[in-house]
Amino acid sequence: MRTLISTAFISLDGVVESPGGEAGYRNAGWTFKDVDFLLDAYEIKGREQLESTAILMGRISYEVFSPVWPHMEEFTHYNALPKYVVSTTLAEEDLVTNWGETTILRSLDEVAALKQTEGGPIIVHGSASLNHSLSDAGLIDRYHLLVFPLLLGAGKRLFSTTDKDTQKLKLIEHDVYANGLQKQVFEAIH
Repeated sequence: MRTLISTAFISLDGVVESPGGEAGYRNAGWTFKDVDFLLDAYEIKGREQLESTAILMGRISYEVFSPVWPHMEEFTHYNALPKYVVSTTLAEEDLVTNWGETTILRSLDEVAALKQTEGGPIIVHGSASLNHSLSDAGLIDRYHLLVFPLLLGAGKRLFSTTDKDTQKLKLIEHDVYANGLQKQVFEAIH
């Protein structure tokens, strides 16, 4: 069974929207505008890229990442990985041709089936709505969070507000950096 990892830049109040500056959000770019850059704090990002064997994302994140990531040297490993997009509306002809193998999954059942295949970790980048659905369905095995010392108020959040049973998590790795960032790695207890 493959491990499904949700990775996120997240504000202290849970916002994950537009950390890199995507248009349409009032606080877009908050990861680099409001907190000093400290390379050590991003070590987990390099490790994730090397450990991942596939990328899972929702349609909106696919539409944001696919025009940009194929041209970024820092994502060379990610660009070579198989990609899976969970969407009921994306069509095959909407997929870019320069970003490697991409498969559209139409349901969470297909995600659950993907997790049952052979292979290593599958990483979820961005995709707030998809994260809500995956979490509510108990499909996320681990969270890699870089928590920024910011309160952003409005914005898309990583965790759903669904009224559901408590899900227990185990903190398996953590660190605090001089710029206030906190690394928190949680394993889901299923």
